Amino acid sequence: MVNSIVEIAGLRVVRGGRVVLAGLDLDIGPGVTGLLGPSGCGKSTLLRSIVGVQRVAAGTVTVLGRPAGSRPLRDRVGYQTQSSSVYDDLTVAENLRFFARVLGLPPAVAEEALAAVDLGSHRDAVVGRLSGGQRSRVGLAVALLGTPALLVLDEPTVGLDPVLRRDLWALFHRIAAAGTAVLVSSHVMDEAERCDALLLMREGRIIAHGPPAEIKAAQGVDDIESAFLGLVEGGPA
Repeated sequence: MVNSIVEIAGLRVVRGGRVVLAGLDLDIGPGVTGLLGPSGCGKSTLLRSIVGVQRVAAGTVTVLGRPAGSRPLRDRVGYQTQSSSVYDDLTVAENLRFFARVLGLPPAVAEEALAAVDLGSHRDAVVGRLSGGQRSRVGLAVALLGTPALLVLDEPTVGLDPVLRRDLWALFHRIAAAGTAVLVSSHVMDEAERCDALLLMREGRIIAHGPPAEIKAAQGVDDIESAFLGLVEGGPA
């Protein structure tokens, strides 16, 4: 793929004697890429491999031309995990200033990240008192510190109402339009249409990769859920 952000070859991950990723080969480009599949299919393990915090049994993961997890990538890759990565007893601004210091970044980047997620009016609010959607945006702001070239988000919209989910996806696209590649996982199939490209995953394997329209056309269906079922059941593609 031209302008690949992530290049993966032969990626194999084994955990507790179970093969989680079975020799993946794929490239991920710019824009918003959705990683969709049922819970337990290996999405989080793949994302952890891309950010370099997962032990792999075989294969290579190259991010922005360098091995995943290497030191030069530490301020170029932002990562938001499923579990909360911020401190509930600190305010929004205090969290961002703290993580900026940890990363060795100037205080100004904390203000930039705060503005990017539209939380300026909540800067002095204690995180533990925020709504679920607002907490997600605080975690996203932390991942955005330093304007990373790649933003990796592990199911950031889980449990949010439709309005908050819509607003976060709009934010992902604004971030991508500004030049940051966004890789976001979800097990909600209706979020597929919000992506520029899709990776459909099942049981540790990528079963389809491409723009949503192409995946649907290949299966002769009008929605991604039907395309996914067709792929699983051995449809036209």
